[in-house]
Amino acid sequence: EVQLVESGGGLVQPGGSLRLSCAASVFTESIYAMNWVRQAPGKGLDWVSCVDNSSGTTAYADPVKGRFTVSRDNTKNTLYLQMNDLKLEDTAVYFCAKAISYLGPMNSWGKGTLVTVSS
Repeated sequence: EVQLVESGGGLVQPGGSLRLSCAASVFTESIYAMNWVRQAPGKGLDWVSCVDNSSGTTAYADPVKGRFTVSRDNTKNTLYLQMNDLKLEDTAVYFCAKAISYLGPMNSWGKGTLVTVSS
């Protein structure tokens, strides 16, 4: 019913920046909150960020605080993740995921976009 498509991943050098996008094929009114989650090679899933769709309130995991910024454009049903000062440890597949509440369970996922930070 809900489709999420991530884009914007690629290869970047340490200290560089990327902006990820997640296009949602849902009505804005049907989304309460959106998240970014990542999976590093050989590792498990790590939550990155959440944004409340209505208020714009955001939350971040400690490793990305001060470097990543999540935002959304409700008119375009699009979620963004601006990633600055990228580190080697940020290398991962990044997924966007819809949630039914702010910081609540995620119930719809995209297929992910790969971010590789390498010198």
